[in-house]
Amino acid sequence: MTTQLQAARAGQTTAEMEFVAQRENLAPELIRDEVAAGRMVLPANKVHLAGRLEPMCIGIAASCKINSNIGNSAVTSDIQGELEKLHTSVHFGADTVMDLSTGKDIDSIRKAIIDASPVPIGTVPIYQMLEELGGEIEDMRPQHFIDMVEHQAKQGVDYMTVHCGVLMEHLHLTTQRVTGIVSRGGSLIAKWMMTHRQQNPLYTHFDELCEVMREYDVTWSLGDGLRPGSIADASDEAQFAELDVLGELTKRGQDAGTQVMVEGPGHIPMDQIEMNIKRQIEVCHGAPFYVLGPLVTDVAPGYDHITSGIGAAMAGWHGAAMLCYVTPKEHLGLPNNEDVKQGVIAYKISAHSADVARHRTGAQDRDDALSRARFAFDWNEQFRLSLDPETAQAYHDETLPQDTFKSAHFCSMCGPKYCSMKITEDIRKMAEEGDLVELETSPK
Repeated sequence: MTTQLQAARAGQTTAEMEFVAQRENLAPELIRDEVAAGRMVLPANKVHLAGRLEPMCIGIAASCKINSNIGNSAVTSDIQGELEKLHTSVHFGADTVMDLSTGKDIDSIRKAIIDASPVPIGTVPIYQMLEELGGEIEDMRPQHFIDMVEHQAKQGVDYMTVHCGVLMEHLHLTTQRVTGIVSRGGSLIAKWMMTHRQQNPLYTHFDELCEVMREYDVTWSLGDGLRPGSIADASDEAQFAELDVLGELTKRGQDAGTQVMVEGPGHIPMDQIEMNIKRQIEVCHGAPFYVLGPLVTDVAPGYDHITSGIGAAMAGWHGAAMLCYVTPKEHLGLPNNEDVKQGVIAYKISAHSADVARHRTGAQDRDDALSRARFAFDWNEQFRLSLDPETAQAYHDETLPQDTFKSAHFCSMCGPKYCSMKITEDIRKMAEEGDLVELETSPK
C-alpha cells in the first residue's frame, strides 16, 4: 500500500482525497497538491480505514481543526467512561481524538475507542511502552519503542506523537527554566539520555520508525518535548533548538514517504504567537502545525480552557492547522465528560473564529444566518445554529420557558421595552410608513 503522500506525489487522487475535498468544499486536485507539498495530511491508518473512519484533512488550505484528548490514568480506568468522552468529543465537533491512556488495560481501551470512532485517533506510544516496562524508562531499548509503534499501528492508530527532536545537547538549555521540561514524553526521553549518556534513540532510529509508519500510513505528529510550560519559558533557546531538529525530521519523514505534522507550544504570551507560528511554518517547510493552546497567561487554574482558547484562536488565525483543546481541569486533574465538553466547545469557538478571520470560503455563513435569526427573534433557529444548542436553549428557557416566548420579540435581559433590536424594528417600520424625515445637518 502506498501512503497518501506517496500517492499524491505520484499525481494520484485517492478516494480519501475525493472524500475530504467534498467535506471541505475544495477541489480534489487542490487536496492532492497540498498533500504532495507536505502542507496537508490525511491521518488515515489502513486498518482504521477498513473500519468506521471517515477521512479528514489537516492543513492550512482547509478549515481549522480541533483535537480532543481522552484516556484513562493510573488512578482511573474505565472503558465506558472513555467511550462517553469519545462520543461527547465527536458530538460537539472534535475533528480528531487522542487516546492518552497511561494506566492499566490500555489495549482494551484503545481497541474500543478505535472501533467506535469515525474520526482519526492519535496516541503517544511511549506511555504504553512505559507501562509495559513497569514505569522504568531506564530499561527501554530502542526496539521496545519500535515494537510499540508497530503494535499500535496494527491496532489502527492514525497518528502518533513521537518526541524525536529532543537531543542530548539541548538538555542544558532547560536548566534555568521556571517549569523545566513539561512534556511527559520529553521528560522521559531526557531521563533516558541522562541515565545512559546516549543520544535520543527515537532520533537515531528515526528511519526504522519511518518504515513502520509508512507500512500502515500512520501520520507523524512530531512532538515538542521542550515546549514551554509557562509564560516565563516561552520562545526560549531550548524550544527553538528542538524546532530546528523537527524541521530536519519533517523533511526526512516526507522523503521516506510518510505524512508529517508538527506539534507546537504550550504557553505563549499573545505578542509572541504570530512569530512562533510563522517561524514553525518556515523551519518545518510548511508542514501542518498542531498547537496545544497556547495558554496566554498562567494565573487562571480552573479556567485554562479560556486562557488557552484565546491563544488558540490567535494561533489558528496566524496559520496553525489544528488546535489541541485544553479543559478546565488542565494542571489540576483528569478531565471528566463535562470537562471534555467544555474544552471542545471552547476550541470550536477558537477554530471557527480563526476560519472567519482568515476569510475561508463559507466560514461566516453560519454567523450571518444566526444573526438574521437573532434580529428576526427566531429563537429556535438561533438554538439550532448554536455550537451548543442545548445550553443556548437552557439559558433562554431558564426565565422564559413557555413556547409563546420562542417567538417573543424580547428576552429576559431587556424585556419588551428595552430591546434594541425591537426598537430598531419599530424604527424601520416607521421609515417604511414615511414617518422618518431627514434632519438638516449642514450649517446655515
